Amino acid sequence: MTTTPLAAAADVALSDFWNFSETIRLLGYDFVWQALLALALLGLLSGVLAPMIVARQMSFAVHGASELSVTGAAAALLIGFSVNVGGVIGAVIAAAVFGIMGNRARERDSVIGVVMAFGLGLGVLFLALYGRIGTGFALLTGQVVSVGVQGLTAIAITTAVVSVVLAVIYRPLLFASLDPRVAEANGVPMRLMSVVFAILIGLAAAQGVQIIGALLVMSLMITPGAAAARLSANPNVVIGLSVIFAEVAAIGGLLLSLAPQLPVSVFVTTISFIIYLICRWIGRRRTHATRA
Repeated sequence: MTTTPLAAAADVALSDFWNFSETIRLLGYDFVWQALLALALLGLLSGVLAPMIVARQMSFAVHGASELSVTGAAAALLIGFSVNVGGVIGAVIAAAVFGIMGNRARERDSVIGVVMAFGLGLGVLFLALYGRIGTGFALLTGQVVSVGVQGLTAIAITTAVVSVVLAVIYRPLLFASLDPRVAEANGVPMRLMSVVFAILIGLAAAQGVQIIGALLVMSLMITPGAAAARLSANPNVVIGLSVIFAEVAAIGGLLLSLAPQLPVSVFVTTISFIIYLICRWIGRRRTHATRA
């Protein structure tokens, strides 16, 4: 019986998934440890933000900020300066516009859709003028193994800044998210909260784009928070669970991708989805048990 190339490739791929000796060997390289640290920081950053993103119904804003981070990075390529800085600038500008123009939930999606469509058009133009479409594809899918010391430093600084700012505004932001009318009546600056939090999302999304790509950044910035919300109504517990879920998906995704040499984003999104399904199942069982 002859074996087709496709079947042989499948056998090799399946065996590589359990090739722990190859995984351990690759962990001896500095660039792998840099990627591991970068993903761990991204997991922390995403896990902290995800519950509030879910509570404020800003999932589409994450998508918009990540996509427009690509526009900023493409502009940076064309002009000739840091792609990371360009991505951050693009995401922050987009997020600020989302926060200012889409302060009210009923108009947020339409604002994001309009701005994102315009921004993506500009991104396509910048990449066409730059002349290397493959670079744009890398921005969409991420390049964690080439994060380097500079990229690791950037995400470390972003994580520190976002964590500090979120800690400062957490209580009024939570109040504004859970009961916006009462919060506004009590003097909470709603528009300011919206803009500041949108900018934090933009900063985090820009770093996520550099690591796992614009198309998949939502898997870490939304799914852990959505999964954690299925298990508890306590905001502090939800944040803790969200961080744990994000770290498991991020670090586990990289470790699983090493031996088969497949894109890390595939594993990050798969682990995130499995965690969400398990939490959703547990949440439903609890609800049924309570009603019974």
